[in-house]
Amino acid sequence: MYKLENHNIIELIVHHFTFDLFCFKLALATIYYFLRFYLKPSANLCVKRDILAALCYFDIFDYPITQLEISQFIRNAYRLEEIAAGLHSLTVEQWIYKFGDLYTLQNNYDVIARRKKGNAKARQMLETAQKIAAIISSFPFIKGVGVSGSLSKNFADIDADIDFFIITEKNRLWLARTILMAFRRLTILFKKEHWLCLNYFIDEKMLEIEEKNIYTATEVATLLPFRGIKTFQKFFKENQWTQTYLPNHVLRVSYVEETSNPILKKFVEFVFRNQMGNFMDSFFMRWTGSRFNKRVQRGKENSKGYLMDLKISKHYAKHNPDQLQKKITETYEKKIVNMFRLYESNAKTVF
Repeated sequence: MYKLENHNIIELIVHHFTFDLFCFKLALATIYYFLRFYLKPSANLCVKRDILAALCYFDIFDYPITQLEISQFIRNAYRLEEIAAGLHSLTVEQWIYKFGDLYTLQNNYDVIARRKKGNAKARQMLETAQKIAAIISSFPFIKGVGVSGSLSKNFADIDADIDFFIITEKNRLWLARTILMAFRRLTILFKKEHWLCLNYFIDEKMLEIEEKNIYTATEVATLLPFRGIKTFQKFFKENQWTQTYLPNHVLRVSYVEETSNPILKKFVEFVFRNQMGNFMDSFFMRWTGSRFNKRVQRGKENSKGYLMDLKISKHYAKHNPDQLQKKITETYEKKIVNMFRLYESNAKTVF
């Protein structure tokens, strides 16, 4: 009888221990699923965060954007319905402001009026840009001509320039650039130099943009090709990395009708497709580099306050790439960090 009672006690202890262990596991599972499903950012919250990030970028330029533009420049892929819902929620919460079809972080109609005025001027300047692109494309070794900068985003302010993005034949960039820069001096006589800003050259051998960040991705995505459609198709193919930053943006190629190359262009190219052309291209690269090094040593700045520097290699020539990119990317990163921190603090939500 004593042994039976002792056996029952042991069985009871085991039973209680098993039950307690089960309860402990159940409690752990409950905590796990609570953390997973209740503290994890909701899909709607992720959309709103990414909408704020897109608006932060364009707010650097005081540029409000439409819902369609937000869907193109948002950093993750979402359905249009999700973006619309996120925009409505942020507007109701007064984190963003809506004026007509435009959204902005600023409760200030002046930025709306500025955009509308700038869009109207851009349409006029783009007509001029197309004509100039046709002229540029007639020069030797020019394979593609596009417009970059604010004008490619359909905006032009009072002091707007026409910034051209130019692709040359491989190993003839410096020969082509020198000829074009000589032609540009003629525009100074007529005070139209702002119509011909030759800021960015690459050749067919180095179509991939080496600097990869939100700024360069946006510039590539908004580039407006006017001449050399096949060349730009190759360029966009080499820069598919932009999809990492802008997964919803479709790289665009203009459908401007191509014309045959002038006889003079063909003749000059034939004359310099040899060792003499190689020598002259290398010579002009060294000569240009020496000139810009002297400007940097003197601390000479352009009209926008940037050091007159030129990043040079055999296959590219870029004005002030690091200065401008660093300023914009750092400003953008600070803006989104501050915005997310403020939103988290007020919404009591973990991103």
